Amino acid sequence: MALVINDRVKVTSTTTGTGAFALGAAQTGFESFATGIGNNNTTYYTIFNQGTTEWEVGLGTLDATSANLTRTTVISSSNSDAAVNFTSGTKDVFCTLPASKAVYLDSTDTPVGAASNGFAVAMAIAL
Repeated sequence: MALVINDRVKVTSTTTGTGAFALGAAQTGFESFATGIGNNNTTYYTIFNQGTTEWEVGLGTLDATSANLTRTTVISSSNSDAAVNFTSGTKDVFCTLPASKAVYLDSTDTPVGAASNGFAVAMAIAL
């Protein structure tokens, strides 16, 4: 199992509750989780219940067929950063890179972000 992040991975789901999400087909112009992430891999995800204020960002694990996404770790959410008990409706489920997991360079090319210290040390060793 590997952590995989990919662009333009987006599906819909009508799953409710706090459990694993059954993933639907890819939305037009996007890839499915099976194609973009792959069976048994983990990825960062966002779930948004259309027309509501329900949303969740986390680390999820795909099953052996990429048909279901288990919400392994919630990073942030509309439920005080706990798992959201999603109500009925159509949800957008897509791959993302949470800001708290990103490392980037500021205007002076200094690494910034949650893991920037480790990143800076690794870059110094590599150079």
